[in-house]
Amino acid sequence: MQKVLTAAEMREVDRLTTEKYGIPSIILMENAAHAVARVITEKLGGSVKGKSILVLCGKGNNGGDGAALARLLFENEADVSVDLFGRISEINGDARMNFERLISLKGVTLKEFRPEIDDHGVDEWMDNSDYDVVEVLVDALFGTGLTRKLDGFFEAQVNILNDWKLKHSSPFVVSVDIPSGLDADEQDSVGGQIRADTTVTFTAPKAANILPPASNSNGELFITDIGSPPQLVDEQPSQLYLAERSDAAEWLSQTKFSSDSYKNKRGHALLIAGSENYSGAAVLAGNAAMRSGVGLVTVVTPKSSKESIAARTLPEVMVRGVAETENGSISEAAFDDIADLLEKADSVAVGCGLSQDESTKDFVRKIVANRRQPTVVDADALNLLSPFETSLGGWQTGIDTGKENHPVAPTTPSAEAAATPPQTGGELSPTRSLRKDESFLILTPHEGEFMRLLGTDNKDAIKDRVAAVREFSQTHNVILVLKGERVLIGEPGGKVVVNPTGNAGLGKAGNGDTLTGIIAGFAAQAVQMKIDMFETVVAAVYLAGLAGDIAEKKYGKRVMTASDVRECMTEAFEQVVGN
Repeated sequence: MQKVLTAAEMREVDRLTTEKYGIPSIILMENAAHAVARVITEKLGGSVKGKSILVLCGKGNNGGDGAALARLLFENEADVSVDLFGRISEINGDARMNFERLISLKGVTLKEFRPEIDDHGVDEWMDNSDYDVVEVLVDALFGTGLTRKLDGFFEAQVNILNDWKLKHSSPFVVSVDIPSGLDADEQDSVGGQIRADTTVTFTAPKAANILPPASNSNGELFITDIGSPPQLVDEQPSQLYLAERSDAAEWLSQTKFSSDSYKNKRGHALLIAGSENYSGAAVLAGNAAMRSGVGLVTVVTPKSSKESIAARTLPEVMVRGVAETENGSISEAAFDDIADLLEKADSVAVGCGLSQDESTKDFVRKIVANRRQPTVVDADALNLLSPFETSLGGWQTGIDTGKENHPVAPTTPSAEAAATPPQTGGELSPTRSLRKDESFLILTPHEGEFMRLLGTDNKDAIKDRVAAVREFSQTHNVILVLKGERVLIGEPGGKVVVNPTGNAGLGKAGNGDTLTGIIAGFAAQAVQMKIDMFETVVAAVYLAGLAGDIAEKKYGKRVMTASDVRECMTEAFEQVVGN
């Protein structure tokens, strides 16, 4: 996982890189320019020779990066021109040094423009700029220092560039560090901003690089190392992270098949799903779990749905019918019917296609309150537990050992525990304890279900999705997977991970059931192999999203189905580990 930094944290990393490790800031700027040049070269097929490239530069360090980049591209025989919005005489420090080096070269075209407070001067720039004929346009105007919306000249300029690109599909736009017009620390886009095809950011991603809607202006994101020691990033207080392919690769390595692998060593996932009207959800979840690499999968469903579900699941999936209500949903009496399965299973998932009934609600509460293994709660089960009670997550009154976070055997939370919320920040008093990692509750709501869990219909409650996920996970001691554009995964310690894989095609019916099956299958394997549960959920979400991206390339968003995503898990595994 890669830590996401604020603009202030990034400035601190840059400062310490120079002061503590003796790496001059001009070297960091040079390395940044080289990083962008490598990406542009790759995007142009391996060479920039003869390519027409326009670099738009501001007067700050982002503009200094642009000046250094223009020099490098020119030295590699690109046809480079630079539009500077200001005067070189107004620029200071490392940026000034790079502009002076640039203008010393013969053959580089540099034009100086002086933007006014309003949009006066835009016509002059349009008449004298090559933005409409170049192959590549580089945005090095503002970078991470911008904290207000663009106005006047720059607002008009950005609108012109975006409109031109929309109409003509050219030039190819590359932003340096962050698209100009975005506040690096904000997920919202408060005004106009450059809409890049590619963004090259340095050292660590920033919130606006990875959180929508701001991230939608970044295009393809490259996160590049420019020389700052990784420990400086690790020391920053940020609790926001970006999932990486290496997270999934590490998990797959830990769960790889060995010569003595057999079904019980791979874990047993128990899925409680389906009802008279929603049997397909159980089929999708069960089949997805089987594709996860788990050893055994059992689907528990109402008796009247058993035959229909068994006929459509993979033959390796076991199906058991249990007591049901008059409406064809699982009844509370089924809890005793599956006591043996609850004892043997390594993970449980409940909710896909359950339907809603008072007896079913009592059944779901029993499953959650008496769990002894990681339990995934999705769909109707989430609604049946809404608004969510803190006690369900697992806060308990524990044995006072003098140590905080002392794990105790899971029991039904007491009234005292339920009434006493955790301290701010998710810390525990010596008499409070968490359930063991093996019995974590994993909630997988979409935004509507999340609002119901919160007990509100006010969308402002989840406007800041990261803060909402963090607070809920800490308050209730759960792993929360908030679905939607860029899935967020939170845990009780306050860490929130942004998942970069997936696409809008996953918003179709059945993909939530598929994700639940995959998470349940991964969780069962993690219990058997003693792997951290939060890392397991991060890997499961990453790989499920990657399978969705593969399905999108094969079939397109319009055509792809949840079953396609499941079948693309094979290629997702292959892409990550190569076998």
